[in-house]
Amino acid sequence: MQTLIYGSYILVWPAITLGMLGMISYRVLRDYREAKRTNTDMV
Repeated sequence: MQTLIYGSYILVWPAITLGMLGMISYRVLRDYREAKRTNTDMV
C-alpha cells in the first residue's frame, strides 16, 4: 500500500508540471496573437 501511495505522489509532479507548461504556453501564444493583431511589441 505504501508503494502505491509513494508511486502516486511521484507521478503527480509530472502531471502538474505539464499542466503549468501548457497554461504558460497558451497564455504566451494568446498574448503573441493579441500583439500581432494590434500591431504592438510583445516586450
